[in-house]
Amino acid sequence: MRQALFFCLLLATVARAKPTKTDLRSQIQPTVFAITMVMIHDVVNPPAASRFYTYCLLGAHEIAARNQKTIVAPTQLLRGLKPIEIGRKEPYDSQIAALYCILETGKLLLPSGYMLEEEETKLIDQLKKQKYSEQLIRSSVAVAQTVAKQVVAYAADDNYRNLSARQRYRPGKSDSTWYPTPPGYMEGIEPHWRTIRPMLIDSCSQFKPAPPVSFSKDTSSAFYRLTYQVYQVGNTLTDEQRMIASFWDCNPFAINTSGHMSIGFKKISPGGHWMSIVSLAAEKAQLSFEKAIMVHSLASITLMDAFISCWDEKYRSNRIRPETVINKYINVRWQPLLQTPPFPEYTSGHSVISTAVAEVLTYLLGDNFAFIDTTETLFELPERSFPSFRKAAEEAAISRLYGGIHYLDAIENGQAQGRAVGVFIINKLKKAGVEPVL
Repeated sequence: MRQALFFCLLLATVARAKPTKTDLRSQIQPTVFAITMVMIHDVVNPPAASRFYTYCLLGAHEIAARNQKTIVAPTQLLRGLKPIEIGRKEPYDSQIAALYCILETGKLLLPSGYMLEEEETKLIDQLKKQKYSEQLIRSSVAVAQTVAKQVVAYAADDNYRNLSARQRYRPGKSDSTWYPTPPGYMEGIEPHWRTIRPMLIDSCSQFKPAPPVSFSKDTSSAFYRLTYQVYQVGNTLTDEQRMIASFWDCNPFAINTSGHMSIGFKKISPGGHWMSIVSLAAEKAQLSFEKAIMVHSLASITLMDAFISCWDEKYRSNRIRPETVINKYINVRWQPLLQTPPFPEYTSGHSVISTAVAEVLTYLLGDNFAFIDTTETLFELPERSFPSFRKAAEEAAISRLYGGIHYLDAIENGQAQGRAVGVFIINKLKKAGVEPVL
């Protein structure tokens, strides 16, 4: 009897020591962050960053859906995505495969993707320490590589590789047209981003916003009032407003000048900031591995479509930035708190993408989902607390006025544009059978 009891206890101990599928969910955040760090290294611009996040997570989403029937697969959501073949008959671990697929896809797509080889090695070493068999790891890695290649083939047809052959942006001669701004006077980023294949929205111009307030030099005009508002707010910022602007700056490459010397600082992109929020939220909600992967994937898809919609308008209206107008007509020495990004002003990109992804996250995780955003602690900024995703998006939007880089109509109409994108995507998800995860 004692021997039987000892044997049962021994089996129970072994069972507890054996890694379970939930053990690897804590690896999602560092794996996605590894992608972020390579993009920071490469100074990937905001629209392109959303694209890389989307494809890096696409294969992982597909693998997770194969293992969890309640997860709707990307092939059921995205147009033009052919059925993805796993290509393995022997047993494999879907969570290992999903994590490795994120890294493998990034390795194949990102300019400095080779840097992710080290992350792949670290992941395998960690799995071995957790007593996963080498055969299971090899099989899982093979699945990840097979899926990653198919995702990369799908990405190759989205028109991205043709952008470099398109004509570069040339500033117009009109007083109302965007012109490169100091200190770098960088040329317009991604003027042809509207030609990228959307993921869930029907077309780049599907959510064309209300037209911007017309440019005018008249001091009694609506445009002058908008401009003077930026100037006045910039001159009377509170400490809290300065902190909000800095927290949501998200400029991948800011230039600081000192005399004849210029120093570049690399930071996270707007999409990267929201992907970090997704990781924080998934961890707080204690989502299963499969649900966490799906939420990351759907958030990245939303960001990509929101950027396509926003960039379509930016280079259509091609509106001048506040800094240029203020320096020319109000105060030649005035400078915004934040460095003006190198692309047209209307609509506000952060307003569009933040509002869109906040709507989708609210659908998936619920309204009033409070969280602490620690994203910017990497850049020596304190954490901030938010009672909901929508409130965070509202702060991200108004931060652009505090930063001196957007007029108020670009912010408010950008929020309306982002909300329309988000609602459309939510309806698509509902029709496909994607339900809230909480």
